[in-house]
Amino acid sequence: MIFMPKPKVDEKLLQSVAKNARLNLTKEEEKKFLPQLKEVLDFFSKIDKLDVSKEKPSFQPLEMKNVFREDKVEKSLLQEDALSNTIHKKDGYFKGPRVL
Repeated sequence: MIFMPKPKVDEKLLQSVAKNARLNLTKEEEKKFLPQLKEVLDFFSKIDKLDVSKEKPSFQPLEMKNVFREDKVEKSLLQEDALSNTIHKKDGYFKGPRVL
């Protein structure tokens, strides 16, 4: 387990976090958010103390599994059958609008 030292939560740290987040905080906002930042960091320090050595890392919230069918070679339509339901055909191909 790696324990990070608890950072000193003060106005300097709050201003650094705000600068990294590209926030321009007023003095009133700094006074409001400083206790909130302390509370958040205190909570994370409690999480750091948990013993998670027996837990597997979780990189995905849900188990990933292949939902696609197996790729098998199967009989496909003949060219004439594929073109049988369209009037937009020319020389054995589908005819589309001109692209300039």
